[in-house]
Amino acid sequence: MADQPYLDDETLAFAERMFDLARQGEAEQLARMLDAGLPANLRNSKGDSLLMLASYNGHLQAAQSVLEHGGDPELANDRCQTPLAGVVFKGDLAMVELLLSHGADVNGCPAGGKTPLMYAAMFNRIDMLERLLQAGADPQATDTEGHTALDLARSMGASDTQARLEQG
Repeated sequence: MADQPYLDDETLAFAERMFDLARQGEAEQLARMLDAGLPANLRNSKGDSLLMLASYNGHLQAAQSVLEHGGDPELANDRCQTPLAGVVFKGDLAMVELLLSHGADVNGCPAGGKTPLMYAAMFNRIDMLERLLQAGADPQATDTEGHTALDLARSMGASDTQARLEQG
């Protein structure tokens, strides 16, 4: 017998509509559903939460609504990415601020993956890197292969973030 409960087609279709609301930034509709009892930490088959979908797609109001209804900013997807790591990769500073203001761990890296600072360093996102350092990101943290943010910036040819991290 499977560990997961059986969900009928209607329930699965409803869940997919909820993920679409988050992905498309339909903040008012999403808020109504959350008010009616939709779990704020609902996740899809890839482990992406409503917050991950809203934030990664740049929908500030939808992300705010999920957070206000108890969405966990540390809930990682199946690729071990938190919403903060995802928005750093996308380069969305306003979303970074929102997530940090709701308790996202600036050094969060589930299962030994890459920290948000490592993503900023790798993709030469200097504004993200500066903000994360200001918020207390640890430049000496290592991933599962022992690489720091500086190592990753060097390996990716990210000259701006490399120079900043070399300054200390």
